[in-house]
Parts: sequence; structure tokens; C-alpha cells
Amino acid sequence: MSDTDNNSASSLADLGQVAGTTTEAPAAPATPLREQELDAHGRAYATGRRKDAIARVWLKPGTGKITVNGRDQDVYFARPTLRLVINQVFDITERRGQYDIIATVKGGGLSGQAGAVKHGISQALTRYEPALRSAVKAAGFLTRDSRVVERKKYGRAKARRSFQFSKR
Repeated sequence: MSDTDNNSASSLADLGQVAGTTTEAPAAPATPLREQELDAHGRAYATGRRKDAIARVWLKPGTGKITVNGRDQDVYFARPTLRLVINQVFDITERRGQYDIIATVKGGGLSGQAGAVKHGISQALTRYEPALRSAVKAAGFLTRDSRVVERKKYGRAKARRSFQFSKR
């Protein structure tokens, strides 16, 4: 074939023109792969876990108020680092101040409870807005952190530490 033929192509862009198609990718489907999961009150519910703490989280549209065990987050989580952990999800998805959170937390310490609330908020947010799932999952917030304290063994001072050896 010669270069003067109409059906010849010298690059990939020319190949699309010869075939009569464009090189643009097909449009993404308009509907997300998952459906919105809401209760009768229009809230999304999820359970978050971290260490020994378990958090039940309800998420609904609002002004950004976060209530933990009936108290404001500033009172319950007094340390700023714990509040930062909870709000990481909203910073990643750029949804700060758009949702009200009601959480009840049991077990563990404050750090574990903050991690459990973060995990619960992440799960609930993806149930309310399924399109945000990829961003939240890429940040690693949907994965439950399975690290827990190792149990104490008999014949040991702690989980792994031996009793002090005495020669005499």
C-alpha cells in the first residue's frame, strides 16, 4: 500500500480517524457500583473497630457536629491529635462541616476509641455517598486495623518478657 491511499495510517491518532472513531475513552457509568444504604430516618449506619474499642456511628447531613457518647467531640476527645484522627476522613473527601455524626463507643482507651470512630465514619460515609468509596479506600480508612495487645503468657512477666534471672 502507498502513502497516498485514504486507508493508510502513520500514527495511532491517524488510525482512529481511518477507523472512523475517536481516541477518547468511553464515558464512565453515571450510576455508582454500590447503592446508598440508609435507615428509616435517612441516616447511614456503620460499626468501627480498633484494638478493643467498638464504635457505632450514625451519619446524616448537617452542620458538622460530632457527638460521642452524648458529649461534643471537643469534650470527649480532649487531645487535639484524637480530634485530628476523627476528622481525617472529612479532610480526604473534602466534606468537613457537611455531616452530623452521632457515635457511641465502648471498650479500649481513648486512642483506640478515636480509631474506631474514624473507621465507623469511613464506613458510614461510603454507605451514604458510594462515589467516595475509592478515595476513602485509597487512603486506607476502610481497612480495620487488626493490631491488638498480645496476651500475657504463664511463666512470663508480660507477654514476652521473662522474669528477672537471679544467679544466687
